[in-house]
Amino acid sequence: MRLLHTMLRVGDLDTSIRFYTDVLGMQLLRRKDFPDGRFTLAFLGYGDESANTVLELTHNWDTSTYNLGDAYGHIAIGVEDVYAACERIRSSGGKVVREPGPMKHGSTVLAFVEDPDGYKIELLSDN
Repeated sequence: MRLLHTMLRVGDLDTSIRFYTDVLGMQLLRRKDFPDGRFTLAFLGYGDESANTVLELTHNWDTSTYNLGDAYGHIAIGVEDVYAACERIRSSGGKVVREPGPMKHGSTVLAFVEDPDGYKIELLSDN
């Protein structure tokens, strides 16, 4: 078994795709409209779906915003240098909501950024 993907519902698919590709450096792997169901699926990631877990963005055509609720936590992405990643994200127009630094009660370096829909993404140092 392996984890295939995580799905997020987004209000503006093109804005979300731009964030995940231009700001976080993912690739748009595939996108498909389902006119009868009035939704579009877009799959993004850092490598081919056959070998990598990817992110599925679902856009329901008749819904522009979602209540994120209090059960969602975050998506985590490993980066070589959290400080440099935050600078790249900020310079690309991304929003850093927790500046890089050691986690509370620990030494792991992390930061949090937020996507256009308000979903939190944790950046963790790979080393």
